[in-house]
Amino acid sequence: MSRYSRNRFLPILLVVVVMIIAIVALVSLARAIFFSGDRSSNTTQQIDVSREALLNTAEGHSVRMTIRGPIVADETFNSYRITITPSSRSLVTYKGYLGGQIDAVQLGNNVSAYEEFVHALDKAALPTGTQFPADKDDTRGICATGRIYEYEIINGDEVVKRLWTSTCKGSPGSLQASADQLTNLFIVQIPDARDVLNKISI
Repeated sequence: MSRYSRNRFLPILLVVVVMIIAIVALVSLARAIFFSGDRSSNTTQQIDVSREALLNTAEGHSVRMTIRGPIVADETFNSYRITITPSSRSLVTYKGYLGGQIDAVQLGNNVSAYEEFVHALDKAALPTGTQFPADKDDTRGICATGRIYEYEIINGDEVVKRLWTSTCKGSPGSLQASADQLTNLFIVQIPDARDVLNKISI
């Protein structure tokens, strides 16, 4: 190839390389803008849907908290659950991994009381967490020496959002709110809850 031909070919090659780099950069920029926007939109939509379900006071809506103690022998394993609906409040304590019931407190409720309660949960940032995908949302074996806190926003038979955390630093979970604040809000809905809970070991 003559020197003249090479001199003509090099600028063309340089232009092609620059164009390819520019196209790749533009595609990367477009993906970063549009896909990150989609993720943000999906997260916002999930928060809005769960918040709407939380604040809905129609019958069929409810909120539930379940607390599991350390993973120990079946005979000494304890857990408890508090469920609040517009018409009822309940606290149930369990023994063993099969959920044998120890105590149960069943109380009535009214829409006005429920409305204040769920708005307090909203102010405490309950719905702001992002639920993990199913394959990462398994709490079995998590925080074996501590406690697991689960919070659920429910519509009928559907769990709209389930968030959890633990007392173990290595397992913060999906909850992005104060577990102590949320737990206290649930417990004070049952006047004799402390007396009932003192009978179990968590």
